[in-house]
Parts: sequence; structure tokens; C-alpha cells
Amino acid sequence: MTTPPKLEKATFGAGCFWGVEYQYRKIPGVSEAFSGYSGGKSENPTYRQICQGDTGHAEVIEVTFDPTKVTYRQLVEYFFRMHNPTQVDRQGPDEGDQYRSVIFYHSPEQKKVAEEVKAALTTAKVYAEPIATKIEPAQTFWKAEEYHQRYYEKKGGRPYCHLVEYAPGK
Repeated sequence: MTTPPKLEKATFGAGCFWGVEYQYRKIPGVSEAFSGYSGGKSENPTYRQICQGDTGHAEVIEVTFDPTKVTYRQLVEYFFRMHNPTQVDRQGPDEGDQYRSVIFYHSPEQKKVAEEVKAALTTAKVYAEPIATKIEPAQTFWKAEEYHQRYYEKKGGRPYCHLVEYAPGK
């Protein structure tokens, strides 16, 4: 009898969460991805409050993954490829600090990996501008309203979000 793998969590903010969730759900080894809010000061914020810019929260996704199938490093590397990490408080057409580029780490090891990947990209001068991504300790994840979950699967059609242009293979 084999013991099931211990699943881990990762939290990323890369602009509008609809596209981020959609892209991460396609990665083998990711068992769940939920859209939500983190990094702010109010409890149980709503989308309307986030959009008003009063809470300090970022639109994020919380990913549950099997580290025997996909590593945290791979998820972080994908994060940096899927959006423009040099933009401050915006992604694509969306502006405001809720769209900031941020990695919320859940352990000292995750912090180390995120910092290593960011440093390697900086050293390699992959981007013409400095990387603006913040690396911060995980805070409470507030799951977004149900209509935000699996948004593209529900709506179908071509996503409008910025990620389509930055996603690997596009």
C-alpha cells in the first residue's frame, strides 16, 4: 500500500485572476486552483471592495499541487513566464494595486525558491525593466465569489486577460 503524496499550496498574484487560474489548472500535478484575495487588511473582502482599492488585497490564486509531479520551482518559473513581472500595480489593461505581481510563500523553502528564481531572471537580464514582483509571507486567502471560479470554463471563448499573450507556447 502506498501513502498518498502530501499536497502543498502556492499563492500567486499576476493580474486578473481569471486567466491565472485558467493557466495553472492546466499544469499536470496541480489538483486545484481557486481565485481569491490576499495581502490586504480587511476580512472576507468582496470583489467590489477589491476593485474600489480600499482593502489592499491582490487578486490571487491559491494552487494545491503534488510536489512529486510538479515542483514549486516549476510553478514559480511558470508564474514569471505567464505575465509581465516588471509592471507595477497593473497587468495588461488592468490597473490598480489589486493587480500587482506578488508571490505569497507558505514556508521558508518556498521563500528561498521564489527569491532564487527572481534573482536568476534578474541576473540573466531576461526582462528589459527591473522585476517588480514582491515576495511576501502568505496571509489569509479569501476565496473569491463563485462566479469568479473557473471563469473561462463557464464563459468559453477567447479570454480577454493579459495572460494569453505571455503564456508559454503562445
